[in-house]
Amino acid sequence: MAKVDFDSASRVYPGSPPVRAVDQLDLSIEDGEFLVLVGPSGSGKSTALRMLAGLEDVNEGAIHIGDRDVTHMPPKARDIAMVFQSYALYPHMTVAQNMGFALKLQKLSKSAIAEKVAEAARLLDLEKYLDRKPKALSGGQRQRVAMGRAIVRDPAVFLMDEPLSNLDAKLRVETRANIAALQRRLGTTTIYVTHDQVEAMTMGHRVAVLKDGLLQQCDTPRALYDKPANAFVAGFIGSPAMNLLTVPVGDGTFRIGDFDVPLPRAVSAETVTAGIRPESLTLAPAGTEGVNLVVELVEELGADALVHASIPSAPDAPRVVMRVDGRTPPALAETITATLRHPEEIHFFDAQSGERLD
Repeated sequence: MAKVDFDSASRVYPGSPPVRAVDQLDLSIEDGEFLVLVGPSGSGKSTALRMLAGLEDVNEGAIHIGDRDVTHMPPKARDIAMVFQSYALYPHMTVAQNMGFALKLQKLSKSAIAEKVAEAARLLDLEKYLDRKPKALSGGQRQRVAMGRAIVRDPAVFLMDEPLSNLDAKLRVETRANIAALQRRLGTTTIYVTHDQVEAMTMGHRVAVLKDGLLQQCDTPRALYDKPANAFVAGFIGSPAMNLLTVPVGDGTFRIGDFDVPLPRAVSAETVTAGIRPESLTLAPAGTEGVNLVVELVEELGADALVHASIPSAPDAPRVVMRVDGRTPPALAETITATLRHPEEIHFFDAQSGERLD
């Protein structure tokens, strides 16, 4: 096990202009920590992982694993094990042979290999599949074999590049819980890449959010949700996403459509981006003051429902999403009134830079 440090590390692809896929990344992952790199496609998260693995060059800055500078070390010298999206299993080998192949290359004895493979198989509930070939396994079982192949090496760092993206929704939920539990048992420093922010929020001790190669924020899932550093993080973290509305600010109020909402704190700007979580909105009784909305879509999820609605008095504004009781959702095309549960739950961001206003 080891600490991992990205010290102003950059990956620059030649071109006109050059493309900075990862730009001056400063990030420390503590010994035994489970850190998730998350962001949209093209944000640089997989590139950063591949830089750490030695599969991509580091053009600027440095990367350290423990007290070693591994910036220019070959992958095999870095003491890492990687789990790929495609599993990358050898089709002609059995599960046991796949899991023990790296140990065979290290010239360990057959008995030592068998012992390590058996131990990993017990951890991953693969004991009855050791003699099967990959083609006889389900997607979830193949994913566990790929995990086992990494575990037997007892590396300093686990690297996982979207390992669950090939699984169906139910199996993804089950497997991500298994991976998180396994990491807690092993205590191995783990860096996990995903584009799924729900996956990131439910698995990581901390989550690092990237956009266009730049680190936007790195914090605990709860801190990212409660105090996003900018409008991008606010809109990316949370399911469904935060409502982001650019609104004019008056004397102690801000206006949504034709409704003035009291400002919970001083904001010295004429226009701001107001961020409101869907669960921070509630349906108001008829005749109550609030924001008038027209229902355009209702997603019934069982216990609750998501209402997507437009603001008739602000036709250029984006749709507003609110979470309501799933037993009594409004009807399509119905006009409803929404109010805020707690004004303190509103987030404010600079309308130009997107940075949080405190």
